[in-house]
Amino acid sequence: MLHCRSLLAAAALALATTGASAQAPLDVVASFSILGDMVGRVGGERVAVTTLVRPDGDAHVYQPTPADARALTAAHVVFVNGLDFEGWLDRLVEASGYAGPVIVASEGVEPLRIEEGHHDAEDAAHGHSAEAGHAAEAGHDDAAEYAETEAHGYDHGGVDPHAWQSVANARLYATNIAAALSAADPEGAAAFAANLDAYLAELDALDAEIRAAVDALPPERRVIVTSHDAFGYFGAAYGLAFLAPQGMSTEAEASAADVAALIRQLRAGGIPAVFVETVADPRLLEQIRSETGAAIGGALFSDALSGPDGPAPTYIDMMRHNLAQITGALGQ
Repeated sequence: MLHCRSLLAAAALALATTGASAQAPLDVVASFSILGDMVGRVGGERVAVTTLVRPDGDAHVYQPTPADARALTAAHVVFVNGLDFEGWLDRLVEASGYAGPVIVASEGVEPLRIEEGHHDAEDAAHGHSAEAGHAAEAGHDDAAEYAETEAHGYDHGGVDPHAWQSVANARLYATNIAAALSAADPEGAAAFAANLDAYLAELDALDAEIRAAVDALPPERRVIVTSHDAFGYFGAAYGLAFLAPQGMSTEAEASAADVAALIRQLRAGGIPAVFVETVADPRLLEQIRSETGAAIGGALFSDALSGPDGPAPTYIDMMRHNLAQITGALGQ
């Protein structure tokens, strides 16, 4: 009998000392895969993350499912990008009956107005090439014409939602995530703070890596064409110009004037790379490429990660993959 009591006491002690680790993780929902990865990095083992728009999914055209509503019903915290990125989310929250906190991860980001994104990028990559420079002197600055027509061609609330494309903004996302998780799970605050510190160190290293790689590019080779306008923050942060036939959303229709101005600029020279995006229809870029002879520089991840076996399963992997694609094409 004494032996049995000793075993029971030992078992009770083991349960008491491992109680924290046995605690059920916090159920959290993230609106799309890039944000879900950030939440998982900061939350660690103390969170169970459900991502609504999965890897390789397009949040611009996403249609929520009954499973999404159930995930929100069971969630303790919901994380969204904000900046008018998830136009479908308010309806989903209402339909699910979720009444918990909805955390806007981009809180504190200085948003780029759509017009600002184009002009900042154009200024950062002034000149484009010798041929484009001569065209500008002759009064035929097609890049400026293109930027103006595109800036006024689409309505996304006037704000670029793709703030995560700047690593400095990703730091704000991570900090906001840590604060929200600590409020929902005060006992895990120390763990979240430690995870945040480690993640911020990785982000700082990534930011330095991107700056060094872009700084090595010749100034005249810093103009890029992508499918839709998702890289304004990247361009403004690192000194590249991104032009796109579509607007902020993959739902936008490129106007004939936008496409014509872009084709003229490509024919004038000075844009060494045209990139497809994993969430965008490549047919329009293929048409532009066939009419100009521009080379396809590769595939970029803009609004979604790849699956676990792809080249961009995490935010940091995504940024490194895009950097390698961009510098590889521009440096040729």
